[in-house]
Amino acid sequence: MKDHLAALTRNTMSLVGSALMLISAILFVSLMLIELLGAEGNPYLGIITYLILPAGGLLGFILVVWGIRRERRRAPEPVFPVIDLNLDATRKRLMMLILVVTVGAVVLTAAMSQGVHVMESTSFCGETCHSVMSPEYIAYQRSPHARVACVECHVGSGTDWFVRSKLSGAWQLVSITFNLYDRPIPTPVHHLRPSEGTCEQCHWPEKFYGVRSKMITSFSDDEANTEVKTILLLKVGGNDFAGSQGIHWHMDPDVEIRYRSDEKRRTMYEVELTTSDGPVKRFVKQTVKEENPEPMDWRVMDCVDCHNRPTHVYYTAEEAVDLALGRDFIAKDLPYVRREGLRAVRAGYASHDEARQGISTAINDFYRSEYPALAASRAEDIEEAGHVLGGLYASNVFPSMKIEWDTYPDFSGHYNSLGCNRCHAGDHATEDGDVIDSDCSLCHTIVAWDEASPEILELIPK
Repeated sequence: MKDHLAALTRNTMSLVGSALMLISAILFVSLMLIELLGAEGNPYLGIITYLILPAGGLLGFILVVWGIRRERRRAPEPVFPVIDLNLDATRKRLMMLILVVTVGAVVLTAAMSQGVHVMESTSFCGETCHSVMSPEYIAYQRSPHARVACVECHVGSGTDWFVRSKLSGAWQLVSITFNLYDRPIPTPVHHLRPSEGTCEQCHWPEKFYGVRSKMITSFSDDEANTEVKTILLLKVGGNDFAGSQGIHWHMDPDVEIRYRSDEKRRTMYEVELTTSDGPVKRFVKQTVKEENPEPMDWRVMDCVDCHNRPTHVYYTAEEAVDLALGRDFIAKDLPYVRREGLRAVRAGYASHDEARQGISTAINDFYRSEYPALAASRAEDIEEAGHVLGGLYASNVFPSMKIEWDTYPDFSGHYNSLGCNRCHAGDHATEDGDVIDSDCSLCHTIVAWDEASPEILELIPK
């Protein structure tokens, strides 16, 4: 035993390992105590405390064992230590060793457990790799699922997908370290877990009965920025006692829809419908039939094929400006503010700082040139309009990641994207001439369309 302890101090490798273990242990305990006392850290501090320091301690232990083994091999007659439990000193040393190893194992296990917790936190996912994930994190924070942890959708429950996510994360770490990631991040994620294991843990599509109303407020490009409204009755539907109907007919257990498309799932080349009471139908897109495309493999349709942006929501320029006007973030009585705002935010900028400055300058220059009296009397409102428009740009467009206004379209409709019309455009037909229905009344009833004063609003109590 004494020889092995001597071997620990006689070689540089074991000394370095011992120092690494000691430093890692001191820093780990110190940082953990600071956290227990209530100090708020950041994702990087969590990574250091629960990932880097335990890994450093483990590396130190490996160096110690390796150094002792190498030192023993150099000895003239390497022998195993003789452990005589009849000696009081040997028993005390053995008990001390068992105690140290036990405490170390408990601490390392706790650190690994906390490390997993840190890696699955929303702050870790959104803030650690800031340059890459900043756009997604900003979009996530204003989404309907802003209170749902990232891992609940991107990983879900179960060991299988947990291991897959960690293996995927390891490659992501490599790609970020060596600047190998794509700009923008390509979508859709082709190896995302099926919706049954994520979305449907909270949502039950078969039970979304009935009709839901939807009102879309937008503004015209005229001088008065005329407010108009589109009101729809969405036939959400579901599998009720009357049989499957409405939009969620696509999710009926007795209906299976498969398709082949391009990588971005924007062009559906073939659609196959299988029902429990009819023959299989295959619809082929007629406008590309002669181009002999090479689509992706067959995919069974699920929630994310329509709800492709349920969380990381990016607005189009029109949506962003209309929302700001509708919520009175921008004064609606500024002449042509919508038209000029859209023109300003659609201009090309190299950075967010340049965009904020350029948009503010463009708005102020317009009113000074076209409405000089108004520019003097409403200077504060005009300045605020430029500020808000700059913020809209900075939260939807990211030049460093090559994300523009239309990079990530939302397919859960067809108001500002292809959406439903990827299939329901009247150009997918079978060999027998059956066509995928494109009748608007299948999914919604139009109550008002871009009307300034829809009559139905008069019936709603104010």
